[in-house]
Amino acid sequence: MPARKLYFEGLRVGDELPALAKAPIDRVQLSRYAGASGDFNPVHVDEVYAKSVGMPSVYAPGMLVMGMLGQLISDWARGGQLRRYHVRFIKMVWPGDTVVCKGRVSDRHGEGGRYFVDVELWAENQRGELVMKGNSTIQLFYSLEDENRQRAGQSPIVVDVPRESLLQSAPQSSEGVEDDESRAASMSGKKTTGSKPAAKTATAPAAPGAAMKKAKK
Repeated sequence: MPARKLYFEGLRVGDELPALAKAPIDRVQLSRYAGASGDFNPVHVDEVYAKSVGMPSVYAPGMLVMGMLGQLISDWARGGQLRRYHVRFIKMVWPGDTVVCKGRVSDRHGEGGRYFVDVELWAENQRGELVMKGNSTIQLFYSLEDENRQRAGQSPIVVDVPRESLLQSAPQSSEGVEDDESRAASMSGKKTTGSKPAAKTATAPAAPGAAMKKAKK
């Protein structure tokens, strides 16, 4: 049976991605990741060293969790092309933590035969705490008919779709900029407590893929 494909016409703003729950992080996984990535920072694999610099134990590299969120979006967007993928590291992930990756469609628009959806992404630990948030942009065929036309060398189906976005109705802070933690908690249905944690960001380049064929005049 061919893999399920995703088409623009079947998506709506607010649609949720099936959650992806990963097995609890363990030290063997951290060692394997270090070998696969070439990142042998001792704070991720050397318990004695990690404690010597004030950590309670080794902890997972942020890029490992980024890869888990990447799996969520790539598994969901079959048949689509990844155009952008960006994440923000929020909280450390420790051995024994279970990472659950989630997402939802936050924006959709199309013009001139090209169709895009933006997806908000976030990851939580077993306590429901936010450990990472991000977003991605996926380019899709409008429908199965559109895909078949373009693969046959014909012009794409053209439907102008005005931008629809969750951001248009998102609550704003007193300074006019929505608080990241509050918004992410709203995504996951959790209440926020305390101040916003320090965080780092990372952006992955879009995956290579064949460009959409231009419409024939």
